[in-house]
Amino acid sequence: MFLLILSSVFLLEFTNNSIIPRSVYKLILVNTTSVYFKPNVRSEQITLPYLPSVDTQIDAERTVRSEKLACQENNSSRKIHSLGKHRKMDCDPTQALLRVFMYNLPPEFHFGLLGWKGRENQIWPNVNGSGRIPRYPGGLNLQHSIEYWLTLDLLLSNTPDVVRPCSAIRVKNSSQADVIFVPFFSSLSYNRHSKPLGKEKVSVNHMLQNKLVQFLRGQEEWKRLSGKDHLIIAHHPNSMLDARSKLGSAMFVLADFGRYPADIANLGKDIIAPYKHLVRTVSNGESAPFDKRPILVYFQGAVYRKDGGVIRQELYYLLKDEKDVHFTFGSIGGNGVNSAGRGMASSKFCLNIAGDTPSSNRLFDAIASHCVPVIISDQIELPFEDVIDYSQFCLFVRASDAVKKGYLLNLLRGIKQDKWTKMWEKLMEIAHHFEYQYPSQPGDAVDMIWEALSRKISSIRFNIHKTNRYRRSQFPLQNN
Repeated sequence: MFLLILSSVFLLEFTNNSIIPRSVYKLILVNTTSVYFKPNVRSEQITLPYLPSVDTQIDAERTVRSEKLACQENNSSRKIHSLGKHRKMDCDPTQALLRVFMYNLPPEFHFGLLGWKGRENQIWPNVNGSGRIPRYPGGLNLQHSIEYWLTLDLLLSNTPDVVRPCSAIRVKNSSQADVIFVPFFSSLSYNRHSKPLGKEKVSVNHMLQNKLVQFLRGQEEWKRLSGKDHLIIAHHPNSMLDARSKLGSAMFVLADFGRYPADIANLGKDIIAPYKHLVRTVSNGESAPFDKRPILVYFQGAVYRKDGGVIRQELYYLLKDEKDVHFTFGSIGGNGVNSAGRGMASSKFCLNIAGDTPSSNRLFDAIASHCVPVIISDQIELPFEDVIDYSQFCLFVRASDAVKKGYLLNLLRGIKQDKWTKMWEKLMEIAHHFEYQYPSQPGDAVDMIWEALSRKISSIRFNIHKTNRYRRSQFPLQNN
């Protein structure tokens, strides 16, 4: 057998005149599937009979497409500015980076939480332009609205004549999907419905989570891989509190891992997504340079926090009386957001200090204001860090160093204009990666999340295939 294979390879590599056509040798085995590729045709394949398993049907039809996408992923990770730019096109499932099946959950799980009511048996709002898109609530609700933007993007992906990135497209058959999307607005459910009303003993939020667990566990899509290919958005740190341990095999989109045990949420399977910033986006043309930003350091927000956020109080007493430092209490009430936006846009450095959780929206407000972020949060995880080098436009200071008297101000005052300007220019270059838009645009936050998911899928599929090794080998024994 060895000699036969060796001679075949020799003929394939070293002769063009063999009596056996060269294309015959291009027979490969992929996950126990024999796939014969026709010569000079990149995407067409003929699948020969194979030993059935849970996921080989899906794997076989993805083989060529996944190789092409792997190449795209490697190329996109080399330069940040190229992300998403090559996929602004009318999209079909064969072109998409991800094919996504979305459950048709009742409106009470998603747009119904916004007060939307469709016609009888209507599940989704009309997104083709003839209908009014339900608005997501403002204020602090908006910072965790990732669930809303991703769901809208999937709904729009099937609308003809809409130009958007071909990152994700919704498919109606789950067997064709790379990812199963769960359209539950969990952050909004927590923010608006986490307390029982009137004589109710159970909150709407608790009730919806219980119903979701029951629904998912009953679906064949969930049973197929124990939910490992499902995507659940739980961006608010307190969202999905009742259900997260029961659905922990799924992939989560989170703000950070601060309130999750490592066996439920981790970088191996989950995605960190940016908050939606609340301040106004500063355009590159109006962004103030070094000498037009009179404030050295800016922080405005809650000072007294628990857990890791105790450091805010320490820094407040260290910095509050320093010249060219703005460190005050603040909230979004009144004119708080506009005031913070103006302050950040007039500052050279903006502090992002750990609060109740490692992350906060303040980092993304700073990026939108082109104010160089100073991150003082030892446990923080950052969105898209596998393709974005934050050290090019952020400063990282360990908490233990930041509370040393004089350390932080000496560090920041020692940064000269040319170094600051390089970071500022980088901020203007990457800021669009943190913008949520509808329709989504190449390289924006929605597009970046889908791309991050596509990079995650390959490693998850690897682990699934690895666990299938011995399960597949048991088929002959069972048949006997």
